[in-house]
Amino acid sequence: MKSHFIKALIISAFVFFVNILLSQPAKLTFAPQWMPQAQFAGYYIAQEMGFYKEAGIEVEFIHPSANIPATDLLSSGKADVISLFLVTGMSARTEGMDIVNICQLSQHSAIYIVAKKSSGIDKLEKLNGKKIGVWKSGFDEVPKAMMKEKKYNIEWVPILFSVNLFMLDGIDAMTVMSYNEYNNIINCGINEDELNVFPISEYGYDIPEDGLYCLHSTYETKREDFKKFIAATLKGWDYAAANKATAIDIVLDRMKSAHIPANRVHQEWMLDRVLEMMMVSDNDAQDNDAQGKGAQNRSFLNKRVRRGELLESDFDQTAKIINSISEKRVSFKFDEFYKPLNR
Repeated sequence: MKSHFIKALIISAFVFFVNILLSQPAKLTFAPQWMPQAQFAGYYIAQEMGFYKEAGIEVEFIHPSANIPATDLLSSGKADVISLFLVTGMSARTEGMDIVNICQLSQHSAIYIVAKKSSGIDKLEKLNGKKIGVWKSGFDEVPKAMMKEKKYNIEWVPILFSVNLFMLDGIDAMTVMSYNEYNNIINCGINEDELNVFPISEYGYDIPEDGLYCLHSTYETKREDFKKFIAATLKGWDYAAANKATAIDIVLDRMKSAHIPANRVHQEWMLDRVLEMMMVSDNDAQDNDAQGKGAQNRSFLNKRVRRGELLESDFDQTAKIINSISEKRVSFKFDEFYKPLNR
């Protein structure tokens, strides 16, 4: 009798602890591709407002640096999911990393090439033979591919994040993000009407940027957790769009905690531009062929896509860019790389 009681007690305790373990939220580690800023507001909001918790997951944030990219954090297992530019994710795949895209948030390129009007560079072809500042920490594939395709002889000058070299005329032009360095230049005292701006999206290189990536090996094992992460993240971005002041408050707190200089006006500018890049309506989804699938010149207005979707035409164009600048060619297919979880 006593032994039966002990066995029942052990079984009850076992069931109790199993239920506790099963009720614990799944844990994910997320690494955006850069340090805290409004570019990642939706993720911070999803955590601060409890959207991840409501979805049944616990999310930890880690940020890369100029020396440790997000892809390293993913391949080493320190991160479960990361954000990357599409061209960066596909390039990593060509280098042997078994990475897959599970959600494409940004739908357009935010890259500009800017020059001062005083330089006389008022047409793209006048960049031929000039010095152009480009990011040392990556994101340089698309502008380099564009210049190579046009057969321009460019002296690329690596820069980290400062616009000082451009301000001091140490370079003739500079690659900038519309939501970041472009506004920094204006804040440094150069008026917009003193700049000539060349958005690369208008020259056949409208390549989507921020998307979410994981390793293929964890795609199946953590599939449901990733689906919850994406759903809660999209909810965070919806909240950011509707509550921009609160969103910026949260971003500034994150920046200050990371000991990064924080400027509210600049972060407000960034949030507005980033939202423009990703916020599309599901009602806008149309037959891509009817919209000129694969067209070389697509403006922000004529490219229709469901939120979070990667178009095969964008994959094909990005593959073409990578193949033009890299010895390693894109040998994988669209459906091998794109594994959507937000449907």
